[in-house]
Amino acid sequence: MWTGVARGAAGRALGGTLALLATAALAGCGLGAGSPPSGVRLTVTEGFGARTLRSFSAPKVSGQETAMSLLMRNASVATRYGGGFVQSVDGHAGGEEGGQPVDWFYYVNGVQAPKGASQTVVHPGDRIWWDRHDWSQAGSVPAVVGSFPEPFLNGVAGKRLPVRVECAPQSSAPCATVASRLREAGVTAGISGIEPGADPQTLRVLVGPWSALKGGQAAGALAQGPQASGVYARFASDGSLTLLDERGQSARTLTGDAGLVAATASHEEGELPVWLITGTDEPGVELAARALRGASLANRFAVAVTGQGTVLATPAGA
Repeated sequence: MWTGVARGAAGRALGGTLALLATAALAGCGLGAGSPPSGVRLTVTEGFGARTLRSFSAPKVSGQETAMSLLMRNASVATRYGGGFVQSVDGHAGGEEGGQPVDWFYYVNGVQAPKGASQTVVHPGDRIWWDRHDWSQAGSVPAVVGSFPEPFLNGVAGKRLPVRVECAPQSSAPCATVASRLREAGVTAGISGIEPGADPQTLRVLVGPWSALKGGQAAGALAQGPQASGVYARFASDGSLTLLDERGQSARTLTGDAGLVAATASHEEGELPVWLITGTDEPGVELAARALRGASLANRFAVAVTGQGTVLATPAGA
């Protein structure tokens, strides 16, 4: 079992043998012979996606790649601790900033990988996203929404998975909107009411007001704050939605109609992410459902939507 600390360390590019890393660093190669993965995208950002440093819709690939070799092939990378961690990308280094720890983390199809970047094989269609950010409040952010339509389109670890939209209620307008957004992205999903038991091989999208979702495991993690869920937002007892900054402090409170699009997962290795399309009330959920598209979610860890339809990144200010 991976603890939050261990998984966070893995996300900061821990792992891999020194020999493999040395080969990647010196020769810029991946795992070796084999067909290069097609349709791969590579994004490098900092500040929870606030600033894009590099973005490749068609990065350079050669043979079978790992997340580490792909980054090294397309950016200037320095490592530390014998090559096991990414220290800097294009001169943007990890360490400490403003008295807080910052480091490089990576996500594959919106999921923080549970192992080192040199051990994570890149599959066709994968979206590899590296981000440098403050991890003082969340040593692990297990899932993010900024690679949509992943992980629904190409899945996890090279395996496309069934998708189920679970709604409260099933006949709601937001439920239909979410299903439509997924179809537009090329994803076919089943639709049901909220299921009490989670299928470990199904990607779940929970749709409904916070009052209807808050009793579930995924929503329960969100209620415990960023350290538990990786989501920098929480709903208050009065139904309002508070956005947190990277230090975990309240930055803005949305009252009235407001929505949230977020993803989380437990820290168990292999646990699939659960997406939450929720809000203060049903109109707020509809606002969140309408934001389920690449243009609104790109490079964002999670988003809130105001009653006026303005999409706000979380952490606040990112």
